[in-house]
Amino acid sequence: MITETAHLTIDPARAAEFEQAVAQASVVLRAAEGCRSMELERLVEDPAGYRLRVDWESVDHHKRLFRQSEGFTRWRALAGPFFAAPPVVDYSEAVERFF
Repeated sequence: MITETAHLTIDPARAAEFEQAVAQASVVLRAAEGCRSMELERLVEDPAGYRLRVDWESVDHHKRLFRQSEGFTRWRALAGPFFAAPPVVDYSEAVERFF
């Protein structure tokens, strides 16, 4: 399993609206093939910063299957209008869980 982390920047004055839009869009990710979980985090030091973490079976499930689907179009229609800058996405894989 891999974790996609999307580093998001929004207008902090619209944080509540953004969080509501992501909650609505979560049903799209829940239905996506290979998607295992999703969480949204707000940065403590930067009120404009968020991290969207999505667990996928593989990078391919995100990059090829989801990003080329109608679900991605619906996701971006809901959350995308809030982005003050293009999202920066990286992928990671857990090496070990120590506690």
